[in-house]
Amino acid sequence: MVKLTPELIQQCVQHINPVRDRELILRGFKIPVIENMGATMDQFDTLDLTDNDIRRLDGFPLLKRVKSLLLSNNRIVRISPTLPESLPRLESVYLTNNLMADLHDVDVFAQLPRLEYLSLIANPVTAQEHYRAYVIHKVPQLRVLDFKRIREREREAAKKLFKSKSGKDLVKAINKSKAAATFVPGEGLPQGKAKAQGLNEEEQQAIREAISKARSMEEVEKLHKMLKAGKIPGSKNGEDKDGNVDLFNKLFLDRWGPKVI
Repeated sequence: MVKLTPELIQQCVQHINPVRDRELILRGFKIPVIENMGATMDQFDTLDLTDNDIRRLDGFPLLKRVKSLLLSNNRIVRISPTLPESLPRLESVYLTNNLMADLHDVDVFAQLPRLEYLSLIANPVTAQEHYRAYVIHKVPQLRVLDFKRIREREREAAKKLFKSKSGKDLVKAINKSKAAATFVPGEGLPQGKAKAQGLNEEEQQAIREAISKARSMEEVEKLHKMLKAGKIPGSKNGEDKDGNVDLFNKLFLDRWGPKVI
């Protein structure tokens, strides 16, 4: 894996692509995290991050010029809700062959008013019932989904479906799953040594023991939520402590490794 540094950004190929957009090529480095993108100085229309190892689509500063993201062949499971604020002029996003699995993961695209082209081909989410209808309903500004133009009859069918009781029930179920999807293993892991600010040695040891005793991802997620709320395993006073989640992420990867997903 290669860290996405300002030096790498400056050394990578830059060119004018066939549609006359200025493009930065960052493909094939197995980059795990998007960072330091301020080094682009907002000089590009297209960012090509194909064939990397990105797991979460975030880390962008405000880049008003970027219109297109090429992100095929990564490991993306989540998209930051702040993406529309960072890249407000996105017109096309290509996420072919990633790991997005839930319908609620596409909700963020509704906040991109210029978005017209979206590809989620070869993501698990495409196997969900009513996938295409839901995306058309949720992101009405789209013109092309998975390289297939959205027809007016599809829009009408989606509108009819989500006005019906079954459609409303589906939306409720999606929203419920969205509320439950609070944890991605390794998400938020700081670069370098984790800092357990405000935790004494006894409390850190309690967290280590709780993680070592976990026997399933359900138990791990329960522990993560407890720590996120500021609770220490075995604590009676329930004091809020800073640094719980950072320490948890470090110890989690030590115990379970990065291949849980």
